[in-house]
Amino acid sequence: MTTRRTILGGALILAALAIAPVHAEDRPKEIRIGTQKGGFFPAVRQRHTVEDAFKPLGIEVKWVDFQFGPPLLEAINVGSVDFGFVGDSPPIFAQAGGAKIRYVAAVKSDGRTQAIIVPQDSPIKTLVDLKGKRVAFGKGSSAHNLLVAALEKAGLSWSDITPAPLAPADATAAFVKGSVDAWSIWDPYLALAELKEKARVIAFDKDVHKPNAFYIAGSDFVEKYPSVVARLNTVFASEGKWADTHHEEVAKAQAEATGVDIEAIRRFVDRSNYQVVPVDDEIVRSQQAVADRFVRLGLIPKPVRISDIVWKWTPGS
Repeated sequence: MTTRRTILGGALILAALAIAPVHAEDRPKEIRIGTQKGGFFPAVRQRHTVEDAFKPLGIEVKWVDFQFGPPLLEAINVGSVDFGFVGDSPPIFAQAGGAKIRYVAAVKSDGRTQAIIVPQDSPIKTLVDLKGKRVAFGKGSSAHNLLVAALEKAGLSWSDITPAPLAPADATAAFVKGSVDAWSIWDPYLALAELKEKARVIAFDKDVHKPNAFYIAGSDFVEKYPSVVARLNTVFASEGKWADTHHEEVAKAQAEATGVDIEAIRRFVDRSNYQVVPVDDEIVRSQQAVADRFVRLGLIPKPVRISDIVWKWTPGS
């Protein structure tokens, strides 16, 4: 149903896009966008704003879903996806592996949508208590970085724990069975574990470091279609502003699309931030600190310089 709010929202996006033009020579036939389970993407898809922004240009939009960040970036690297959204760690692992990617925009997280959790009755009370314990995490994911940073803050080394690299679905089963002692994980899996399993948080992201999330594009795609990337950023920035003031709509859309319990989704959405911003010097420094930490611990094969793969986006250009 068309409402005044929908019309106003569409008008705002069209106004923004008027200053983010796409030139005729810069038009692909299709844009393939990679997303993960969560975020505001189901609401964006329901609202059809991305499609509406590109349809007049003759560009189709295809959405491709992934369980978490590393496989999404591998898809961008091999050219089967053009643009996607991931946490802080996947781009670092990808860059160290020579992936053809670019940071094109960022979301500064409030640090409450990812945490290290333990069972309700676990004797583990603090990060120091993780010593000697088996801890699940998604290899190469933002949760990987959280775990590394948390151990460092607690004065522990990677060898002080038994790492259990597991994809979210497998880690969920392991946590429920008790075959892992702790789990570093993001929403909505975090919210589900809190509500369904009464999991207890021993540290949120905000307690350990300052996380960011990123919009990533293939380097070839950026070089060939810079005005398309600018327009994508503009649409998602506009949708982010809408999402920050329409939590219930975002939650309902995500619950319908994923089948995840609405109460868990509401918890996730209420502690999320969706504002899309350029990758500025502060964000680059923060991301570089993550990369340097990974080098120190031998988690990536060589040092990387984050600024080398940052594409400068100037909103309104």
